[in-house]
Amino acid sequence: MWLMLQQESPEDFVLATGETHPVREFVEKSFEVLGYKIKWRGTGVGEEGYDEKSGRVLVKVDEKYFRPAEVDLLLGDPAKAEKLLGWKRKVDFDSLVKEMVGEDLKASSNLIENQN
Repeated sequence: MWLMLQQESPEDFVLATGETHPVREFVEKSFEVLGYKIKWRGTGVGEEGYDEKSGRVLVKVDEKYFRPAEVDLLLGDPAKAEKLLGWKRKVDFDSLVKEMVGEDLKASSNLIENQN
């Protein structure tokens, strides 16, 4: 951010990995961090992910957030930031997922502790 603000004239920069990952992959990797292997059944709003071992449903599509006309590909191009700012990503997708799951676990643990 600091490098962006140091430019002589205002410019837009995209900070991105240049990779695309579907929500399904994010869900699978998130549950993998927690020790679950997700299998999928159903389609669209009826799709759900379940634990391969127990068969218990762990995640479902919420109709409120389902967007059937979603753009197929969302991909950020960091080339300008890399070239003009010397910016390089430091976190890969798997590390980001682990960090996010870890922070969610900490936050939920704090909620439980604060209720006692």
